[in-house]
Amino acid sequence: MERNKDVVVLTGATGFIGRALIKRLADSHTVVALDRAGPPDPPPPAHAVDFDLGSDEKIAAALDEIRRRFGNRIVSVVHLAAYYDVSGEANPLYDKITVQGTRRLIDGLQGFEVEQFVFASTMLVHKPTDRPDETINENSPVDPSWAYPESKVRTEAMLRERHGRAPVVMLRIAGVYDDFGHSPFIAEQVARIYEHRLIAHFYPGMLCAGQSFIHLDDLTEAIVRVIERRRDLPPELPLLVGEPEALGYAEVQNIIGEAMHGEDWRTVRIPKSLAMAGTWVQSEVLGSDEFIKPWMVEQSSDHYVLDITRARRLLDWEPRHSLRDTLPKMVAALKRDPTGWYKANKLNPALVAWYGQRPSHTMAADSGTGGGAHAADKAHAMHDHATMGHGNASAMEPPPTSKSDHAGHADHTGHSGMTAPGGHGHMAMMEEDARRTRWAHFVNIGLGLWLAASPLVYDSVTSETVSAAVRAITAERGLPSVEWRAGALMASDVVSGLLIALFGALSLSKRTAWFAQWANAFIGIWLLFAPLLFWSPSAAQYQNDLLVGSLVIAFAVLVPMMPGMSMAGMMDPKIVPPGWTYCPSTGAQRLPIAAMGLIGLLISRMLTAYQLGHVDYAWEPFFLGNPANPRNGTEEIITSDVSRAWPIPDAGLGAVSYMLEILMAIMGTRDRWRTMPWMVTFFGILVIPLGVVSVYFIIIQPIMIGTWSTPALIAALAMLVMIPFALDEVIAMGQFLYWAHRQGKPLLRTFFQGDAVDGGREDRSDNLASPAKFWTDTSRGITLPWTLGLTILIGAFLMLTRVFLGTTGAMANSDHVIGALAITVAVIATAEVARALRFINVPLGAWLVIAPWLLDGGSGIAAVVGVILGLALIGLSLPRGRRTAEHYASWDRYII
Repeated sequence: MERNKDVVVLTGATGFIGRALIKRLADSHTVVALDRAGPPDPPPPAHAVDFDLGSDEKIAAALDEIRRRFGNRIVSVVHLAAYYDVSGEANPLYDKITVQGTRRLIDGLQGFEVEQFVFASTMLVHKPTDRPDETINENSPVDPSWAYPESKVRTEAMLRERHGRAPVVMLRIAGVYDDFGHSPFIAEQVARIYEHRLIAHFYPGMLCAGQSFIHLDDLTEAIVRVIERRRDLPPELPLLVGEPEALGYAEVQNIIGEAMHGEDWRTVRIPKSLAMAGTWVQSEVLGSDEFIKPWMVEQSSDHYVLDITRARRLLDWEPRHSLRDTLPKMVAALKRDPTGWYKANKLNPALVAWYGQRPSHTMAADSGTGGGAHAADKAHAMHDHATMGHGNASAMEPPPTSKSDHAGHADHTGHSGMTAPGGHGHMAMMEEDARRTRWAHFVNIGLGLWLAASPLVYDSVTSETVSAAVRAITAERGLPSVEWRAGALMASDVVSGLLIALFGALSLSKRTAWFAQWANAFIGIWLLFAPLLFWSPSAAQYQNDLLVGSLVIAFAVLVPMMPGMSMAGMMDPKIVPPGWTYCPSTGAQRLPIAAMGLIGLLISRMLTAYQLGHVDYAWEPFFLGNPANPRNGTEEIITSDVSRAWPIPDAGLGAVSYMLEILMAIMGTRDRWRTMPWMVTFFGILVIPLGVVSVYFIIIQPIMIGTWSTPALIAALAMLVMIPFALDEVIAMGQFLYWAHRQGKPLLRTFFQGDAVDGGREDRSDNLASPAKFWTDTSRGITLPWTLGLTILIGAFLMLTRVFLGTTGAMANSDHVIGALAITVAVIATAEVARALRFINVPLGAWLVIAPWLLDGGSGIAAVVGVILGLALIGLSLPRGRRTAEHYASWDRYII
């Protein structure tokens, strides 16, 4: 023990107030910090002693250690630790920790020479006043309105009975804050205005509702004076400490709005009943863990304006700070470092990760394990200074604002991982990359010559040599002759092949590589379409063009460095977007899309062969089609009037789409969300809108054609499954472009060339190294809550009510459409970034409820089942379901 220093025992020492009080007392006192074992540790020079308010044995052991190390005399015990949560509900821990824990402590101290026991209570033990011009003093009625202050009232009463020889001070503290915020309610209020949330404009209570606060520095000074003047104070002293000026809610809003945006913030009062309903729906129906609770709404008009005459007289104490002057400082700190400010205030820093990523320094160092709290927000009725530290045995930590960073890294190769310090080194690396992949251009030269020479090895294609199916299609479609089409495609192959070889050779030169590589990519795309445009009568020509075209694209811009990319973007090694917990562009994230694309390609290629007349039969294991038609269900669908409406084989168009999806899925490295925004955009267009279109074709099959196609169903399912895997990358790319626009970067150039980012992080882990790591990375951002799973089953049942319920006509068609749409919405909503889309199923369910009374074709049983399933669809669409630990920067707010 330091000589000549009095001993002060402090509970809850690792919390917001506790850490500040240790710093304030360290020079003049020996501070003994009582707190639960484990990090965070009390700051030096405090002496840590492990204890637990919930255990008689651990309290006794802690006090024995204090006696052994520091003696029997204690000048003051400052008791900050207590239980607290924001639910507003009664919890057994209030009694176990706050009331009985304090009883254990005060009883154990009876064997010590304790000159003072300071209990951290709250101003909320008092009954609020009805008007802001009425003040509360220590003699005002005590009438707590919810569980937290009620536990403080019971603890005060217990202390009056059991404090023994130790004088007791019930320090009734206003809401605590500092220059960085550190008050959950003020921080939430500031954050809502900063983010321009709509809810920030509404308040259910009186806009003049006044609440007292106290700055952390003023609170610690008050506690120090309580300790210093302990011999002059009464043996039982309730004492209010806070600022005499209590700003109304609207005034706080205006101060924040002026400091944040240079204008008053418009706040509108709404009925409490509406606000209560909204909070109930959010928490109980939608399953969202929102900060605002129903009890806060109930108390939103309460006034807590303090008369601190007693503190002035007994302590000669006056607050030196004011919330009015400090709010602009909080806003300035937020503007300087949004991410650090959010972290310091236990908010979700992912929401503002794109706004600034500078290190937090002071804020990070002072964040502690809790935060002073007071309801300047919806409740204006809370104070949690006693929740700081582990000594409270409380699980009440605000929702985590940052998760462990564990994004995958498996396919980041070549140019996108460069970390050269200067442009010269970067150019050297680019040249090295060009040398390593130069073989790809030689391959394209060979492919071009192969294609140009292909007509020399084709069989003669004439009307006599082709199949009867080709001749029939020629007649049905009114196509040019077989000879003309075959000759035109041969000419296309020769010209395209020679151009591919030429541009492959030009790609070897730095001067012409940019143009030549893209030229070959476009020729490759032409080869994918040419057999369809010319209705190729030769299966060999079609297959040859499909394979050569896709390979040319791959060797032109996939294997070598893609031309035209930003040097700054390529030099930046960061692959995880700011505010994200993982990279949405890893190989494991994209491989399922490529796999689904391959399934669709194989099916589409088979159907295209039938449409072109290359084969006489299309595989169909289940649906026989119209008995009067010799074709099976698949053949009927791909030769129907819907299919014939397309000028080219529609299955072939699907094959091209799937091939491009596969190529785009494997194109680029793990930073492509920012280095290749154009590609991610087109990839998203191919996967998402075209995936929805494929579902549309499934919907119309039984309605317009009267049968089904098994291959088409499989391909559509594969297309649908791609969508949730692709959405997160598209959103990350959109956030990057929005950030670039806010930074004043040329948007069009950034879109096509990409760029570096200020935030984000690197990740070089290899998640393709093992099946477990691969699946973990693949499934990040995707969950299947039981509500969505059951929705999918309901949708499947609705699509088959013709079979199960005997529905016909309009009723059967309605069930089929609603079922297909419900499945589509539910599958897409398995991606957390698209979870809000599930609400689309609410009106679909409502339609199921009323459809039996408006449409014909359903029995009484079918009507009852339809109503039940409609209500179930509505109910299943409301809860959000399980939320993973992943974060998606500003998109987090849309995961509702």
